[in-house]
Amino acid sequence: MNDFTLNAEARSDLGKGASRRLRRLASLVPAVVYGGDKAPESISMLAKEVAKLLENEAAYSHIIELNVGGTKQNVIIKALQRHPAKGHVMHADFVRVVAGQKLTAIVPVHFINEAAPVKKGGEISHVVAEIEVSCLPKDLPEFIEVDLANAEVGSIIHLSDISAPKGVEFVALAHGNDLAVANVHAPRVAPEAAEDAAE
Repeated sequence: MNDFTLNAEARSDLGKGASRRLRRLASLVPAVVYGGDKAPESISMLAKEVAKLLENEAAYSHIIELNVGGTKQNVIIKALQRHPAKGHVMHADFVRVVAGQKLTAIVPVHFINEAAPVKKGGEISHVVAEIEVSCLPKDLPEFIEVDLANAEVGSIIHLSDISAPKGVEFVALAHGNDLAVANVHAPRVAPEAAEDAAE
């Protein structure tokens, strides 16, 4: 059962002016659905429905059942264009999900056991809030967990230090880019303390 559903209507009135009218007059969000073996499709959705869906962080990395005028298809959010000041969604891109066909998606990062390195006198900086993954639709994780229980002061946690869920691949790593995910740094170390640590 899919918990994430969104109703939409096909739209034929395309272009920037049409999109602006949709947003202003009808409180609709223009969007595009592409991928799979079908042609791209222009749609519009109620702004309040989109806002309600996005209240749940999991919606960003979940398969959404998109109902376009009675025809249902599974999609994931590929990109959202937001208003620079107000933050509401102005345009959305969805990619169709095809069973048995790998997809790439942006998944949020959840950091756990942050108290452990803090107790050792460290300060934690989160370098990323989300990670791009590649997997089959059935393996799409809701989030990636980063455990900081064993992180030492002065250490950097990279993608290669995180165990990916079964069937999930980190896109950056596959391209040879071992991104920093978080680092634990000492607040301020006196020179003597640094020398003692070195010994």
